[in-house]
Amino acid sequence: MNDIRKIGVLTSGGDCSGLNVAISGVVKAATRKGWTVYGIHNGTEGLTERPLSYEILTTQNFSDTPWAKTAGSYLGSLNKGIKSDQMAAVAERFGEGVRELGLDAVVVLGGDGSMNVLQNYCSKVGIKMIGIPKTIDNDTPLTDCSIGFETACQVCMDAIDSVCTTARSHQRAMIVEVMGRDAGHLALRSAIAASADICLIPEINYTLDGIINKLNEIKKSGRQYAVIVVSEGVKTEKGETLSAAKNMVGEKVLGGIGDYLVGLLNEHCKDFQVRCTRLGHIQRSGYPVYADRMIASLFAAKAVDLLEQGQTNVMVGLQNGKLTAFDLKDVVQTGTTFVDINSAYVKTAKELGMYIGEI
Repeated sequence: MNDIRKIGVLTSGGDCSGLNVAISGVVKAATRKGWTVYGIHNGTEGLTERPLSYEILTTQNFSDTPWAKTAGSYLGSLNKGIKSDQMAAVAERFGEGVRELGLDAVVVLGGDGSMNVLQNYCSKVGIKMIGIPKTIDNDTPLTDCSIGFETACQVCMDAIDSVCTTARSHQRAMIVEVMGRDAGHLALRSAIAASADICLIPEINYTLDGIINKLNEIKKSGRQYAVIVVSEGVKTEKGETLSAAKNMVGEKVLGGIGDYLVGLLNEHCKDFQVRCTRLGHIQRSGYPVYADRMIASLFAAKAVDLLEQGQTNVMVGLQNGKLTAFDLKDVVQTGTTFVDINSAYVKTAKELGMYIGEI
Protein backbone atom coordinates (compact mmCIF):
# COMPACT_ATOMS: atom_id res chain seq x y z
CA MET A 1 0.00 0.00 0.00
CA ASN A 2 1.32 3.44 -0.97
CA ASP A 3 1.83 5.63 2.10
CA ILE A 4 3.08 8.79 0.37
CA ARG A 5 1.43 11.98 1.60
CA LYS A 6 4.22 14.57 1.74
CA ILE A 7 7.28 14.84 -0.50
CA GLY A 8 10.16 17.25 -0.70
CA VAL A 9 11.81 18.48 -3.91
CA LEU A 10 15.22 20.13 -4.12
CA THR A 11 17.89 21.08 -6.65
CA SER A 12 21.50 20.27 -5.91
CA GLY A 13 24.75 21.12 -7.70
CA GLY A 14 25.19 23.65 -10.48
CA ASP A 15 22.02 25.12 -11.91
CA CYS A 16 20.89 24.82 -15.51
CA SER A 17 17.98 25.63 -17.76
CA GLY A 18 14.96 23.35 -17.35
CA LEU A 19 15.06 22.92 -13.58
CA ASN A 20 11.91 24.95 -13.06
CA VAL A 21 10.04 22.94 -15.66
CA ALA A 22 10.91 19.81 -13.66
CA ILE A 23 10.00 21.35 -10.30
CA SER A 24 6.69 22.51 -11.74
CA GLY A 25 6.11 19.05 -13.20
CA VAL A 26 6.69 17.37 -9.84
CA VAL A 27 4.25 19.77 -8.19
CA LYS A 28 1.56 19.25 -10.83
CA ALA A 29 1.83 15.46 -10.82
CA ALA A 30 1.99 15.17 -7.02
CA THR A 31 -0.89 17.60 -6.48
CA ARG A 32 -3.12 15.49 -8.72
CA LYS A 33 -2.53 12.60 -6.32
CA GLY A 34 -3.43 14.70 -3.30
CA TRP A 35 0.14 14.95 -2.01
CA THR A 36 1.69 18.01 -0.39
CA VAL A 37 4.97 19.19 -1.94
CA TYR A 38 7.62 20.94 0.14
CA GLY A 39 10.09 22.97 -1.89
CA ILE A 40 13.45 22.80 -0.10
CA HIS A 41 15.50 25.99 -0.44
CA ASN A 42 19.16 26.06 -1.44
CA GLY A 43 19.71 22.37 -2.00
CA THR A 44 20.43 20.27 1.05
CA GLU A 45 21.03 23.38 3.17
CA GLY A 46 17.28 23.86 3.45
CA LEU A 47 17.18 20.67 5.53
CA THR A 48 20.61 20.68 7.19
CA GLU A 49 20.73 24.27 8.45
CA ARG A 50 18.60 25.63 11.27
CA PRO A 51 16.01 26.99 11.04
CA LEU A 52 14.81 24.85 8.14
CA SER A 53 14.23 26.74 4.91
CA TYR A 54 11.37 25.62 2.68
CA GLU A 55 7.96 26.51 1.28
CA ILE A 56 4.87 24.52 0.41
CA LEU A 57 4.51 24.52 -3.36
CA THR A 58 1.24 24.48 -5.28
CA THR A 59 0.45 24.77 -8.95
CA GLN A 60 -0.21 28.47 -8.30
CA ASN A 61 3.53 29.03 -7.76
CA PHE A 62 4.07 28.46 -11.48
CA SER A 63 0.72 29.10 -13.17
CA ASP A 64 0.80 32.89 -13.39
CA THR A 65 4.55 33.62 -13.29
CA PRO A 66 7.36 33.10 -15.83
CA TRP A 67 9.34 30.85 -13.49
CA ALA A 68 8.60 27.57 -15.24
CA LYS A 69 10.07 28.92 -18.49
CA THR A 70 13.22 30.53 -17.10
CA ALA A 71 16.67 29.19 -16.28
CA GLY A 72 18.04 28.87 -12.76
CA SER A 73 16.22 27.26 -9.85
CA TYR A 74 13.13 28.71 -8.24
CA LEU A 75 14.23 26.98 -5.03
CA GLY A 76 17.91 27.91 -5.17
CA SER A 77 20.69 25.33 -5.37
CA LEU A 78 23.89 24.30 -3.62
CA ASN A 79 27.21 23.63 -5.35
CA LYS A 80 30.00 23.96 -2.80
CA GLY A 81 30.98 20.36 -2.10
CA ILE A 82 31.43 18.71 1.29
CA LYS A 83 34.41 17.24 3.07
CA SER A 84 34.22 13.47 3.56
CA ASP A 85 34.77 13.71 7.33
CA GLN A 86 31.69 15.93 7.64
CA MET A 87 29.33 13.74 5.60
CA ALA A 88 27.98 11.60 8.44
CA ALA A 89 27.08 14.62 10.58
CA VAL A 90 25.45 16.44 7.66
CA ALA A 91 23.51 13.28 6.73
CA GLU A 92 22.13 13.10 10.27
CA ARG A 93 21.01 16.75 10.16
CA PHE A 94 19.46 16.07 6.76
CA GLY A 95 17.50 13.17 8.23
CA GLU A 96 16.38 15.27 11.19
CA GLY A 97 15.11 17.95 8.80
CA VAL A 98 13.16 15.41 6.75
CA ARG A 99 11.56 13.96 9.88
CA GLU A 100 10.73 17.40 11.26
CA LEU A 101 8.75 18.17 8.11
CA GLY A 102 7.22 14.71 8.06
CA LEU A 103 8.37 14.01 4.51
CA ASP A 104 7.72 10.53 3.12
CA ALA A 105 10.21 10.91 0.27
CA VAL A 106 12.55 13.37 -1.44
CA VAL A 107 12.85 14.09 -5.16
CA VAL A 108 16.36 15.30 -5.98
CA LEU A 109 17.31 17.13 -9.17
CA GLY A 110 21.06 16.72 -9.50
CA GLY A 111 24.07 15.59 -11.50
CA ASP A 112 26.33 12.60 -10.89
CA GLY A 113 28.01 14.21 -7.88
CA SER A 114 24.73 15.18 -6.26
CA MET A 115 23.28 11.71 -6.85
CA ASN A 116 26.26 10.24 -5.03
CA VAL A 117 26.01 12.57 -2.03
CA LEU A 118 22.22 12.50 -1.67
CA GLN A 119 22.03 8.74 -2.12
CA ASN A 120 24.53 8.49 0.72
CA TYR A 121 22.49 10.81 2.95
CA CYS A 122 19.18 9.09 2.27
CA SER A 123 20.50 5.56 2.70
CA LYS A 124 22.17 6.44 6.01
CA VAL A 125 18.95 7.81 7.51
CA GLY A 126 16.42 5.56 5.76
CA ILE A 127 14.72 8.13 3.52
CA LYS A 128 13.04 7.31 0.21
CA MET A 129 14.60 9.10 -2.73
CA ILE A 130 13.98 9.49 -6.44
CA GLY A 131 16.66 11.19 -8.54
CA ILE A 132 16.13 13.31 -11.65
CA PRO A 133 19.33 13.89 -13.70
CA LYS A 134 20.27 17.42 -14.64
CA THR A 135 23.58 18.83 -15.80
CA ILE A 136 24.94 20.91 -18.65
CA ASP A 137 27.87 18.46 -18.77
CA ASN A 138 25.67 15.52 -19.87
CA ASP A 139 27.94 13.18 -17.90
CA THR A 140 25.34 11.56 -15.61
CA PRO A 141 25.74 7.78 -15.94
CA LEU A 142 23.30 5.35 -17.58
CA THR A 143 20.79 7.91 -18.88
CA ASP A 144 21.11 9.05 -22.50
CA CYS A 145 20.38 12.64 -21.56
CA SER A 146 20.04 15.03 -18.63
CA ILE A 147 18.03 18.21 -18.12
CA GLY A 148 19.92 21.34 -19.15
CA PHE A 149 22.36 19.93 -21.69
CA GLU A 150 20.45 20.79 -24.86
CA THR A 151 19.91 24.41 -23.83
CA ALA A 152 23.58 24.75 -22.87
CA CYS A 153 24.55 23.43 -26.32
CA GLN A 154 22.30 26.08 -27.87
CA VAL A 155 23.88 28.85 -25.76
CA CYS A 156 27.39 27.68 -26.66
CA MET A 157 26.58 27.35 -30.36
CA ASP A 158 25.12 30.87 -30.43
CA ALA A 159 28.21 32.25 -28.68
CA ILE A 160 30.58 30.49 -31.08
CA ASP A 161 28.58 31.85 -34.02
CA SER A 162 28.89 35.36 -32.57
CA VAL A 163 32.64 35.00 -32.05
CA CYS A 164 33.03 34.05 -35.71
CA THR A 165 32.03 37.55 -36.84
CA THR A 166 34.68 39.32 -34.78
CA ALA A 167 37.26 36.66 -35.68
CA ARG A 168 36.62 37.38 -39.35
CA SER A 169 36.64 41.15 -38.87
CA HIS A 170 40.04 41.12 -37.15
CA GLN A 171 41.48 38.09 -38.98
CA ARG A 172 42.13 36.22 -35.76
CA ALA A 173 41.90 32.76 -34.33
CA MET A 174 39.37 32.88 -31.51
CA ILE A 175 39.30 30.34 -28.68
CA VAL A 176 35.98 29.71 -26.94
CA GLU A 177 36.34 27.91 -23.59
CA VAL A 178 33.22 26.06 -22.46
CA MET A 179 32.29 24.10 -19.33
CA GLY A 180 31.99 20.33 -19.00
CA ARG A 181 34.38 19.37 -16.20
CA ASP A 182 36.16 16.14 -17.17
CA ALA A 183 33.76 15.28 -20.02
CA GLY A 184 33.79 16.90 -23.45
CA HIS A 185 30.17 16.42 -24.55
CA LEU A 186 29.27 20.14 -24.44
CA ALA A 187 32.40 21.25 -26.28
CA LEU A 188 32.24 18.59 -28.98
CA ARG A 189 28.57 18.90 -29.86
CA SER A 190 28.49 22.71 -29.86
CA ALA A 191 31.70 22.77 -31.93
CA ILE A 192 30.18 20.48 -34.56
CA ALA A 193 26.94 22.48 -34.66
CA ALA A 194 28.83 25.78 -35.02
CA SER A 195 31.31 24.44 -37.61
CA ALA A 196 34.39 25.13 -35.49
CA ASP A 197 37.81 24.34 -36.93
CA ILE A 198 39.36 22.80 -33.83
CA CYS A 199 37.82 21.18 -30.75
CA LEU A 200 39.80 19.96 -27.77
CA ILE A 201 38.17 17.69 -25.17
CA PRO A 202 39.58 15.94 -22.07
CA GLU A 203 39.13 12.45 -23.53
CA ILE A 204 41.48 12.96 -26.50
CA ASN A 205 45.13 14.00 -26.33
CA TYR A 206 46.30 16.84 -28.54
CA THR A 207 49.60 18.44 -29.52
CA LEU A 208 50.49 22.09 -30.00
CA ASP A 209 51.91 21.15 -33.39
CA GLY A 210 48.58 19.58 -34.32
CA ILE A 211 46.75 22.82 -33.54
CA ILE A 212 49.31 24.93 -35.41
CA ASN A 213 49.24 22.63 -38.44
CA LYS A 214 45.46 23.02 -38.64
CA LEU A 215 45.72 26.80 -38.37
CA ASN A 216 48.38 26.85 -41.10
CA GLU A 217 46.11 24.72 -43.28
CA ILE A 218 43.27 27.23 -42.82
CA LYS A 219 45.55 30.14 -43.68
CA LYS A 220 46.80 28.43 -46.83
CA SER A 221 43.22 27.82 -47.94
CA GLY A 222 42.74 31.59 -48.09
CA ARG A 223 40.55 31.96 -44.99
CA GLN A 224 41.77 34.66 -42.63
CA TYR A 225 40.14 33.51 -39.39
CA ALA A 226 39.64 30.37 -37.33
CA VAL A 227 37.53 29.21 -34.38
CA ILE A 228 38.74 26.87 -31.65
CA VAL A 229 36.48 25.34 -28.97
CA VAL A 230 38.11 23.93 -25.81
CA SER A 231 36.55 22.17 -22.84
CA GLU A 232 37.57 23.49 -19.42
CA GLY A 233 38.84 20.05 -18.38
CA VAL A 234 41.48 19.84 -21.12
CA LYS A 235 44.99 19.46 -19.67
CA THR A 236 48.27 20.89 -20.90
CA GLU A 237 50.44 18.79 -23.20
CA LYS A 238 52.35 17.73 -20.07
CA GLY A 239 49.15 16.45 -18.47
CA GLU A 240 48.76 19.30 -15.99
CA THR A 241 45.28 20.30 -14.82
CA LEU A 242 44.58 24.03 -14.90
CA SER A 243 42.43 25.63 -12.24
CA ALA A 244 41.27 29.21 -11.95
CA ALA A 245 39.94 28.96 -8.37
CA LYS A 246 38.88 26.65 -5.55
CA ASN A 247 35.43 25.98 -4.17
CA MET A 248 34.38 26.40 -0.54
CA VAL A 249 35.86 23.06 0.54
CA GLY A 250 39.15 23.57 -1.24
CA GLU A 251 38.51 21.55 -4.41
CA LYS A 252 39.94 22.91 -7.67
CA VAL A 253 37.53 24.60 -10.07
CA LEU A 254 38.57 23.82 -13.63
CA GLY A 255 39.31 26.61 -16.08
CA GLY A 256 42.11 28.54 -17.77
CA ILE A 257 43.06 26.23 -20.63
CA GLY A 258 41.88 28.82 -23.15
CA ASP A 259 44.22 31.54 -21.86
CA TYR A 260 47.03 28.98 -21.57
CA LEU A 261 46.68 28.12 -25.26
CA VAL A 262 46.51 31.80 -26.22
CA GLY A 263 49.98 32.33 -24.75
CA LEU A 264 51.47 29.34 -26.54
CA LEU A 265 49.84 30.01 -29.90
CA ASN A 266 50.71 33.70 -29.97
CA GLU A 267 54.30 32.69 -29.34
CA HIS A 268 54.58 29.81 -31.80
CA CYS A 269 51.94 30.44 -34.49
CA LYS A 270 52.76 33.41 -36.73
CA ASP A 271 49.75 33.10 -39.03
CA PHE A 272 47.14 34.28 -36.54
CA GLN A 273 46.73 36.50 -33.54
CA VAL A 274 44.83 34.47 -30.97
CA ARG A 275 42.29 35.63 -28.40
CA CYS A 276 40.12 33.76 -25.89
CA THR A 277 36.51 34.09 -24.80
CA ARG A 278 35.54 32.15 -21.69
CA LEU A 279 31.77 31.68 -21.61
CA GLY A 280 31.51 30.89 -17.90
CA HIS A 281 28.13 30.83 -16.22
CA ILE A 282 26.23 32.20 -19.21
CA GLN A 283 26.12 28.52 -20.26
CA ARG A 284 23.71 27.85 -17.40
CA SER A 285 21.27 30.49 -18.65
CA GLY A 286 18.77 30.78 -21.46
CA TYR A 287 15.13 29.85 -21.88
CA PRO A 288 14.95 26.05 -21.94
CA VAL A 289 14.72 24.72 -25.48
CA TYR A 290 12.05 22.24 -26.54
CA ALA A 291 14.15 19.15 -25.76
CA ASP A 292 14.90 20.23 -22.19
CA ARG A 293 11.30 21.19 -21.49
CA MET A 294 10.10 17.83 -22.76
CA ILE A 295 12.76 15.83 -20.89
CA ALA A 296 12.08 17.74 -17.67
CA SER A 297 8.34 17.08 -17.96
CA LEU A 298 8.84 13.38 -18.69
CA PHE A 299 11.28 12.92 -15.82
CA ALA A 300 9.11 14.82 -13.32
CA ALA A 301 5.96 12.85 -14.09
CA LYS A 302 7.88 9.56 -14.02
CA ALA A 303 9.48 10.38 -10.64
CA VAL A 304 6.09 10.94 -9.02
CA ASP A 305 4.68 7.83 -10.69
CA LEU A 306 7.57 5.72 -9.34
CA LEU A 307 6.91 6.96 -5.81
CA GLU A 308 3.25 6.07 -6.14
CA GLN A 309 4.28 2.57 -7.24
CA GLY A 310 6.39 2.24 -4.10
CA GLN A 311 9.78 2.41 -5.80
CA THR A 312 12.66 4.22 -4.13
CA ASN A 313 16.42 4.79 -4.39
CA VAL A 314 16.27 5.03 -8.17
CA MET A 315 17.08 7.67 -10.78
CA VAL A 316 14.75 8.42 -13.67
CA GLY A 317 16.37 8.35 -17.08
CA LEU A 318 16.05 7.78 -20.80
CA GLN A 319 17.73 4.80 -22.41
CA ASN A 320 17.29 4.03 -26.09
CA GLY A 321 14.39 6.46 -26.14
CA LYS A 322 12.48 4.77 -23.31
CA LEU A 323 11.74 6.14 -19.85
CA THR A 324 13.24 3.90 -17.21
CA ALA A 325 14.52 3.82 -13.64
CA PHE A 326 18.09 3.02 -12.61
CA ASP A 327 19.13 1.81 -9.17
CA LEU A 328 21.04 4.66 -7.50
CA LYS A 329 23.77 2.24 -6.42
CA ASP A 330 24.35 1.40 -10.08
CA VAL A 331 24.37 5.09 -10.98
CA VAL A 332 27.03 5.83 -8.35
CA GLN A 333 29.14 2.78 -9.19
CA THR A 334 29.07 3.48 -12.93
CA GLY A 335 30.48 6.96 -12.45
CA THR A 336 30.94 9.78 -14.94
CA THR A 337 29.95 9.22 -18.57
CA PHE A 338 32.76 10.41 -20.83
CA VAL A 339 32.78 11.02 -24.57
CA ASP A 340 33.15 7.73 -26.42
CA ILE A 341 36.07 8.29 -28.79
CA ASN A 342 34.47 5.80 -31.18
CA SER A 343 31.13 7.62 -31.19
CA ALA A 344 29.38 9.11 -34.20
CA TYR A 345 30.11 12.59 -32.83
CA VAL A 346 33.88 12.07 -32.88
CA LYS A 347 33.71 10.42 -36.29
CA THR A 348 31.59 13.28 -37.65
CA ALA A 349 34.02 15.91 -36.37
CA LYS A 350 36.90 14.13 -38.11
CA GLU A 351 34.96 13.64 -41.34
CA LEU A 352 34.18 17.37 -41.40
CA GLY A 353 37.88 18.16 -41.20
CA MET A 354 37.91 19.36 -37.58
CA TYR A 355 41.11 18.84 -35.59
CA ILE A 356 40.06 17.11 -32.37
CA GLY A 357 43.41 15.81 -31.23
CA GLU A 358 45.69 12.91 -32.00
CA ILE A 359 43.20 10.21 -32.89
